[in-house]
Amino acid sequence: MRTLGALAAWLLAAWVLMAPLRAQEATASLHGVVTDRDGSVCEGAQVSLAVGSESKSVLSDDQGRYSFGSLPSGPYKMTVSGKGFAAQTITGVLAGGESRELPAVVLLVTSSSQVTVTADLEEIAAAQLQIEEQQRILGVFPNFYISYAKNAAPLTTKQKYQLAWRSQIDPMSFVFTGITAGVEQSNNTPASWGQTKSGFAKRYAAAYGDGLTDTFLAGAILPSLFHQDPRYFYKGTGTVRSRIWYALSSAVICRTDSGQRQFNYSGLMGDLASAGLSNLYYPADDRNGFGLTLRNLAIGKATQAAQNILQEFVIKRFTPKVAKDSSLKP
Repeated sequence: MRTLGALAAWLLAAWVLMAPLRAQEATASLHGVVTDRDGSVCEGAQVSLAVGSESKSVLSDDQGRYSFGSLPSGPYKMTVSGKGFAAQTITGVLAGGESRELPAVVLLVTSSSQVTVTADLEEIAAAQLQIEEQQRILGVFPNFYISYAKNAAPLTTKQKYQLAWRSQIDPMSFVFTGITAGVEQSNNTPASWGQTKSGFAKRYAAAYGDGLTDTFLAGAILPSLFHQDPRYFYKGTGTVRSRIWYALSSAVICRTDSGQRQFNYSGLMGDLASAGLSNLYYPADDRNGFGLTLRNLAIGKATQAAQNILQEFVIKRFTPKVAKDSSLKP
C-alpha cells in the first residue's frame, strides 16, 4: 500500500510540474505578411486580432510582416487596414499549440489621389500673349490684338502695356506711319507744314504720336483702370448671322477681365482722349473740333466693325502663326 501511495504521490507531482508545459503547448501563434495588389509590402498596416475574449493589435513592420504569439485555441477574427485601403477581414479556428502562417493579406485601394498641376492665370495669359505676338496676316502684317484662344485668360496690367508697346515698336508700325505721312505730304496736309523734309518729319512724328497715344490710352491705360480687355476674341462658331452680329457689336462691346461683356468705355474714351491730345501738336488750322472728332470717331468704329467681320470670316485663314490649339486651360 505504501508503494501505491508513493506512486500516486509521484504522479500527482508530475501532473503539477507538467501543467505549465501543457499550457505552453496549448498556446498558438499567427503570423503573415501584408502587401498591396502590386505585390509591394505594406509597412505600418494596422492588424487587429480577436480570439475568444482576447484582443491584440500590431503594426506591420518594414517587411510588411506581423506576428501574434501566446494565443488561445479557438475561433479568431483578424482585421487588416491601412490609410487609403479597404479593410480586409480573415477568420478561422486555431488549434492548441498551432503556429499558423496565413496567406499574404492583399490590401486594395479604396480612393485614389489625383494630382493636377495647373498654371496660374498670369502664366496662361503670358503663353497666350506670346502666341498672339507671332500672329501676322500673310506672315507680314501684325495681327496682335486678336485672341483665337477658346478659354483666353485675362491680361494683367503689365501684359496690356506689353501688348501696346509690342505693337508700337513693330517694324510694320513704322512702315504704316511712313505711308500715312507720305500721303499727307503729297496732299500738303497740314498746309502750314509745307512739303519739305522738315514737313515730312513733322507729319511722320504726328502720325506716330496719333497711333502711340491711341494704342496706349485705348489699349493699356484705360483698359487697366476699367478692367477691360482691349483684344477682339474670335468667335468662330454659330450661325453666320450670329457671328456677324458678334463682330459688329464688338466694336463697342468688349470683354471684362472677369469674362463678362460690357460697353467698351476704355476704347471710346481712349479714342476721344487721343484725339484731344493731338491738338497739342497739330497746327491751329488743322485741329479737329468736337464735331469733327465725333464724326471721325463714328467712322473709326464703323471701320473697326468691318475689320471684326474680316477677322471672323477671312483673316484667320491668312494668319499662318495661329496655333492649332491655343485654348490653354488653367
